[in-house]
Amino acid sequence: MQYGTGFKLHENLYWMRKLLLFFIIYDGIIVILYWYFPTEWLTLPWQPISLIGIMTAFFLGFKNNSSFERSMEARKIWGGIVNTSRSMAVQIRDFVTNEFTATPLSDEELKKVHKKMVLRHVAWLKALTYELRVFRPWENNSADDKKVRIEFGTLHNEEKYDELKDYLSVEDYDYIIQKGNKPSHLLSLQSKQFKELRHAGHIDDFRHMEIQSLITELYALQGKSERIKNYPIPTGYTSVCNYFTWTFTLLVPFGMLHAFEELSKTSYLWLAIPFSLLVSWVFHLARMVGAGYEHPFQGLAGDVPIDSMARGIEIDIRQMLDDSDIPKPLEPVGPWKILY
Repeated sequence: MQYGTGFKLHENLYWMRKLLLFFIIYDGIIVILYWYFPTEWLTLPWQPISLIGIMTAFFLGFKNNSSFERSMEARKIWGGIVNTSRSMAVQIRDFVTNEFTATPLSDEELKKVHKKMVLRHVAWLKALTYELRVFRPWENNSADDKKVRIEFGTLHNEEKYDELKDYLSVEDYDYIIQKGNKPSHLLSLQSKQFKELRHAGHIDDFRHMEIQSLITELYALQGKSERIKNYPIPTGYTSVCNYFTWTFTLLVPFGMLHAFEELSKTSYLWLAIPFSLLVSWVFHLARMVGAGYEHPFQGLAGDVPIDSMARGIEIDIRQMLDDSDIPKPLEPVGPWKILY
């Protein structure tokens, strides 16, 4: 997520530099060919090109709207994770007590139980972000995208799971590291310990049901995140948008030649280059912006900043326990000020 008022024009131009260079050369070659070899087949009337442009704009608009809805849904899901995590931490602190037990724990032992469960929840947050950053074949993966993932630290690798050792007991870590869906099994461990605490009388039945409802809600939010990650906008629709955009922008200079030829045989002909470039820039910018928001967990600039949100949750819930060594919030990265 861009942490600011938006991208500046020169930043957008830099982002699209390779594409713009291609169209400068392509449009220039067509105009030069027509300048030296003025044949009729190098010009096309605007009517058929306009029809393709209208259809392209329609498809791009629909796809970009769908991409934005996916991004906003992902943000709402993680907003739910923020709220449910805070509720979970408060209930761990206030519901796990000696009030209903015949074998009370000391205050120090209770605090250790609270801290263990809150840190396990932080481990769940981190494991979920790791799982959501695993690359999928339909996500953007150009050479520039790979560099961005390395710069942001969002490039997935199995070594990241070693960080969970700071939040889990040796027993818990050894258990979940062997599992496929690690976040699911971390929630399972939470549920198991809540059950043990209920049997020991440290939670009454009603409060146990309340806490279990939060576990269920976290499973639901995790599942919704996984659905967005694992089910993209149908690739056939994305392919059609790409085909239409490229077809239209490759035909634009032929229509521009026809339009400027009608104005003047020589004086305005060279204006076909910048105007063709402008049209190509607008359409491809719309296509690329939509592609950037289509996959909100792919580890790039258009992502929902799940690492930053997970860190914010960690700070909140550990402060509720008056914990020490609390990490600082993540800062925006790079000259574009990206929160990841």
